[in-house]
Amino acid sequence: MTKFANLPYRPCVGIMMVNRGGQVFVGQRIDSKEGDAWQMPQGGIDPGEEAEQAAVRELGEETGVKPEHIQFLARTKEELLYDLPDELIGRLWGGKYRGQRQYWFLARFLGEDADIDIATEHPEFDKWRWAAADTLVDLIVPFKKKIYRAVVAEFHDLI
Repeated sequence: MTKFANLPYRPCVGIMMVNRGGQVFVGQRIDSKEGDAWQMPQGGIDPGEEAEQAAVRELGEETGVKPEHIQFLARTKEELLYDLPDELIGRLWGGKYRGQRQYWFLARFLGEDADIDIATEHPEFDKWRWAAADTLVDLIVPFKKKIYRAVVAEFHDLI
């Protein structure tokens, strides 16, 4: 990582969307070369965009969920950082970033499963499911495990 230490982190949001039963939405990445690569929705914050606006937009872009089907419950107190593995730095985001700095939001899903449609204009997931919060760290790629542990710990009592 030392040769990439001068690169900035990409500003980003993540969304832990939970259903009425306290289970968390996860999608399997459509572009994964590592087999099962499940994750919660996340994405970049556009210039001039507030973090919560980005969370609503990203959730819609990745899951088809409309704003009226979610209620925000919390936001992480601080941004959480992760570094990409060296072999991915040059391949993602034009090689401009070393990783991401993320605010995470906890959102209650108020809709029905039929309101989720991952066949969006630019699909990121090929499958989705509801998962127990305590299994999330086991589902995610290794370089994001620290972030997922922190998100689960911070939102645990609100899920």
